[in-house]
Amino acid sequence: MTAELSPAAAAQRPPPGDSARTLAVLGRYLAPLKWWMLTLAALLLASTALNLNLPQLLARFVDGARLGADADLAALTRLALTYIAFAVAVQLMNAAATYLGARVGWQATNQLRADLTGHLLSLDMAEHKERTPGELIERIDGDVTALSNFFSQFAVRVFGAGLLLLGALVMFWRVNVWIGLGVTLFAALTLWAMNRVRKIGVEPTRRERESSAQLYGYVEERLAGLDDVRALGAGEHHLRGFLQVQREFFRNFLASWKARATVWQLSMGLFAAGYVAILSAAVGLYAAGTITLGTAFLLYSYMSMVEEPIDQLSQQLQDLQKAAASLSRIGELLALRSELPSGTQELSAGAPELAFDRVSFRYSPDSEPVLKDVSFSLPAGQMLGLLGRTGSGKTTLTRLVSRLYDPSAGAVRLGGVPTTNLSLTGLRARVAVVSQDVQVFQASVRDNLTFFDPQVPDEQVAAALREVGLGDWLDGLAEGVQTPLPTGSLSAGQQQLLAFARVLLRDPAVVILDEPSSRLDPATEATLTAAMTRLLRGRTAIVIAHRLETVARADQILVLGAGEVLEFGAREQLAADPKSQYAALLRASAGADEESAEALMEELLV
Repeated sequence: MTAELSPAAAAQRPPPGDSARTLAVLGRYLAPLKWWMLTLAALLLASTALNLNLPQLLARFVDGARLGADADLAALTRLALTYIAFAVAVQLMNAAATYLGARVGWQATNQLRADLTGHLLSLDMAEHKERTPGELIERIDGDVTALSNFFSQFAVRVFGAGLLLLGALVMFWRVNVWIGLGVTLFAALTLWAMNRVRKIGVEPTRRERESSAQLYGYVEERLAGLDDVRALGAGEHHLRGFLQVQREFFRNFLASWKARATVWQLSMGLFAAGYVAILSAAVGLYAAGTITLGTAFLLYSYMSMVEEPIDQLSQQLQDLQKAAASLSRIGELLALRSELPSGTQELSAGAPELAFDRVSFRYSPDSEPVLKDVSFSLPAGQMLGLLGRTGSGKTTLTRLVSRLYDPSAGAVRLGGVPTTNLSLTGLRARVAVVSQDVQVFQASVRDNLTFFDPQVPDEQVAAALREVGLGDWLDGLAEGVQTPLPTGSLSAGQQQLLAFARVLLRDPAVVILDEPSSRLDPATEATLTAAMTRLLRGRTAIVIAHRLETVARADQILVLGAGEVLEFGAREQLAADPKSQYAALLRASAGADEESAEALMEELLV
């Protein structure tokens, strides 16, 4: 198991190194876009410079217009046209900056989604058992979506607002030192107070994101088990559970919204006082004859330029609170490391020998062992029929071969090399697993076989389908391998054959079949058996079965009971030995129907 915080613990307090992780995530995904960001900065600088000149032009226009008949009409016209040109240029630059900011944001977040998905897929099974698929979807999509506005608008608005605020303060100092000093202190106090208040919203927002992930996890689990929920009449119970989870999410959402709104409320209150102060100062100076009417208007305009960026900052600080919570949670996931470090050796070409050397395994240190001192050796290119009662450890044994877990004791060897010494990527590429439940994607036939790999040619996909006996089915498709596969369009047998075709495309050295014919009728099973024979030819294979017909062609038989090896040997020798459990199973199942044979196996394997 990983040493990271559980989701529940993470909701209570931020993980160690939270700020460092946040900065690391920002740097990693924004650094490659530095040239775009420099262009963005140049646009914002130019836009701010023009924006700061607009009140100057307006002040000169007001002072010139007050002269009445003595006013220079040509000069006023030039001022008006210049003002319009500057205003249009500011809008165009702001539009370009917004476009670049959005482009930066989407490129950064899309890359983050891809990396986060790849990282989660690289984690071991122990970590995935701690989180539901729905929760992980919310982490990958929900948390990253919360960052999209942060990445796309934060740089534009915050950097631009900072430049505008600084420029407005400089202008205040140029007009009047004391007014400049007063407004500078006011802006500093406002920013300090807002930053202090901002921190209030981070933890409530973290709880909101956690409860959102819990809600997605709850919905995903119930949708996945919808048939069972309906069959057992448990819809009302699960609906009550959904309302309870939804209620918790709403409470956390409301609490986080109130905490974030505090920043905006504080900004409104402070600027109400600020406007009163600046207007009082402007009226007083104008009445004393110290400044002109245009300059008084200038002071008011620059005060709005102080308010605008701080208001932008207050809005972005709310987004920053969301982003900080999401970045922290994303940082947690990226900081997780698999307990299955990759080795460096590669599996040699051809089918390898498989050996278990005194292997024991338990899923957690305080749980009962699932496998106990298991030892056997399967020669290269042979097929092992794996028999045992439900819960005897059959599936766990195969998970150790594909290295979804490592043994608690002992060693699993492929080609004489411990699996812990093999490259994890190379091992997974050479070991293929076909489970009872085949995942069919809402995609084309070729994408379902190649897992969306565009480099596999269509001809190779079609050849694999014909190899497993799906040639007639393929010929009946309107668009061949490019035909979309809607959900529920394949029978159980077709799904298993589709899974076999996937394995053929990979051309692995080791194949593991987990109950490949458990859901099939006899006619379909015959087709599947023929395809399985072609699939396993020249490969080392393990076939888990509850029906003896499934392992009738196995070279070796291994019988497990309560995690221990009850019997292991060549199939023909065990069948000929009247004292063996395999022979007893053959005798008991002779003449029995399918369901009776499976029940007898469960009863006799003790």
